[in-house]
Amino acid sequence: MNHQSSMTKNTKLAFVFPGQGSQSAGMLSDLVKNFSIAGQTFAEASDVLGYDLWSLIENGPVQDLNRTEITQPAMLTAGVATWRVWQEKNGAKAAFLAGHSLGEYTALVCTGSIEFPAAVAVVADRGKIMQEAVPDGIGAMAAILGLEDMDVIRLCETAAGTEIVSAANFNSPGQVVIAGHHEAVGRVVISAKEAGAKRSVILPVSVPSHCALMTEAAQRFSARLLSISVADANIPVIQNVDASPHTASKDILPILLAQLYKPVRWTDTIHTMIKLGVGSIIECGPGRVLCGLNKRIDPGLQCMPVFDTTSLHKALGYFEEKV
Repeated sequence: MNHQSSMTKNTKLAFVFPGQGSQSAGMLSDLVKNFSIAGQTFAEASDVLGYDLWSLIENGPVQDLNRTEITQPAMLTAGVATWRVWQEKNGAKAAFLAGHSLGEYTALVCTGSIEFPAAVAVVADRGKIMQEAVPDGIGAMAAILGLEDMDVIRLCETAAGTEIVSAANFNSPGQVVIAGHHEAVGRVVISAKEAGAKRSVILPVSVPSHCALMTEAAQRFSARLLSISVADANIPVIQNVDASPHTASKDILPILLAQLYKPVRWTDTIHTMIKLGVGSIIECGPGRVLCGLNKRIDPGLQCMPVFDTTSLHKALGYFEEKV
């Protein structure tokens, strides 16, 4: 160990779970075909939801899958199904978990903090409440690429006027997502281009998450979230709002609630993991969005997505070799 470079000293493994935006028609079909536990996980979610979630993912219509009250339980279930397959294969143990936005609920299920059926029901309601809080066309989100975090924060402050617009996701250096009133977001998109942003684009989402427009949703959601039982976490979860590890149930819930209207500090989350000795990260669930962000945050990280049989065996093999 002592002869290794600082990049490779970190030996701990973390798992991260993607949120909305990573969903796609037919996602995880290879895992469901090859591992019965994955199919059982979707069946369990379908029982809670009262519709066939797997059929919707397999057959569409894709615009239904993209409705936030369906996307949220679909992504949660996909992450949990992948995690369960990893456990069944006796894969390497995680030292820390984290999830991007909605993915934090997946992490909390996988650490034993929230029961899976309760989480499926609560994120479906979270989606409905978020959608109802801000009617279509009122809010927007946009990605700003190629500017410093502080520059984006300042542009938001300048453009807001009497409206709301703020940084919603600090995803990686030079990638910030903003959220707020549609017109205010539009003003930042224009001023960001003028300030030299590489790209500045409105995102195709129906809800302006992680900004003050979600405060009313958080008030409504509070009673719903407090109605579920939350246990202490078996594996520490690094939460979005403060980018710090938590295991105590009394700490987890208030931070989870604040997540609706506070920014996702993903860059800080990954920096926290590195400080705590993490050198390898598995992205558990469809896509590889978080692997892309994590490599931009620290190129020295080993990041591996697991979403089908091939990627599963590749990751399992990598950690077997390290033992």
